[in-house]
Amino acid sequence: MSCRIAVFGTGYLGATHAACMAELGHEVLGVDVDPSKLAKLEAGEVPFYEPGLEDVLRRNLESGRLRFTSSYAEAAEFADIHFIGVGTPQRKGEYAADLTFVHSVIDTLAPLLTRPAVIFGKSTVPVGTARELGTKARSLSPVGDQVEVAWNPEFLREGFAVQDTLHPDRVVLGIDHSRPGRAEEVAREVYASLLAESIPFIVTDLATSELVKTAANAFLATKISFINAMAEVCEAAGADVTVLADAIGHDARIGRRFLNAGIGFGGGCLPKDIRAFMARAGEIGADEALTFLREVDNINMRRRTRLVELTREMVGGSLLGTRIAILGAAFKPDSDDVRDSPALNIAGQIQLQGASVSVYDPKAMDNSRAIFPTLEYATSVSEACTGADAILVLTEWAEFRALSPNKLTDVVRAKRIIDGRNCLTPSDWTGNGWLYRGVGR
Repeated sequence: MSCRIAVFGTGYLGATHAACMAELGHEVLGVDVDPSKLAKLEAGEVPFYEPGLEDVLRRNLESGRLRFTSSYAEAAEFADIHFIGVGTPQRKGEYAADLTFVHSVIDTLAPLLTRPAVIFGKSTVPVGTARELGTKARSLSPVGDQVEVAWNPEFLREGFAVQDTLHPDRVVLGIDHSRPGRAEEVAREVYASLLAESIPFIVTDLATSELVKTAANAFLATKISFINAMAEVCEAAGADVTVLADAIGHDARIGRRFLNAGIGFGGGCLPKDIRAFMARAGEIGADEALTFLREVDNINMRRRTRLVELTREMVGGSLLGTRIAILGAAFKPDSDDVRDSPALNIAGQIQLQGASVSVYDPKAMDNSRAIFPTLEYATSVSEACTGADAILVLTEWAEFRALSPNKLTDVVRAKRIIDGRNCLTPSDWTGNGWLYRGVGR
């Protein structure tokens, strides 16, 4: 059954959700206040890099199932099913999440709702936000209690967002049990084709649905920081963290995924979400329960400093006057996202210590320049590595995993490489006369 849906926000989450809902057969209107984003999307161009999304976008624009607008009034008239997919960044100078954009959607949309409507939140928010937004929406709308706010958190992995939307591993819906309504029924209509695949559909209260996303991110962040802490121990003990991870990963209770030691996590989700989780826990009187996340965050940030130290050691004790090649700027492969990127942070620190730094990334160059305009940017691996005293592999793009030491020998000044993601085969490099250093090995 086809539904009419409005999606508010056309950033990474909103644009992906809008295009994929149209792919499921619904009529979708994407809403944003940024005319430049809307112009690109209307022209069939995705404003960020996400594999497969542009094909989905263009296909549904051509079919007429997907349109974009800046008009909230048009959206309120068009649909009675609304999704909020705007950003919730970290507040400047604080750990807490900035909910300005989420509240703005409710403030603008609710007064225009003159028919019963369901608003589904997808943005990652602190626990308690959904109930607060529901109260506000009912007070602002002319139809009052006939407006429902439910929460349907997203679980997108950058690089796999289309797959994760069209074939998720679960669908979570939080509803206000004190106000029975149509939210569950509507959600089942919207996701009918997904539920037909026997994808788990978990219906719970508002608070639990909000905690599902933040708890999941906190667990993943903890797992990554755990193996990076083990990398520090392995470096001190002369052990190999990659073998350690393989060995403990065979335990079904632990699992191998997210046990890859490296330079730590970054991006627009894990860092700010665990900090917002700590902040919210303090507000509701549960701060002691999440004190361990401070050390998770500390371990993560320490990996960046350690890579800078390792680079300095490798080139003889001082970075002043050296030339360093940085391969990778995005926080992960198959993405152009450089928000809180460990790679760019390391590049910036190395430059501040007097090195000339040349950066190359297959997709994230424009975004990198916008944040770190003083770095040098190359158009290829070879150009970035020309004259380098050391090469740092900081994002595990397939192009970098396939690097051949022979092809770089003639362009570098010194055969030194630091594998910040443990994505290379050490023997390939040492066997060709390179000084190789990995993380925790």
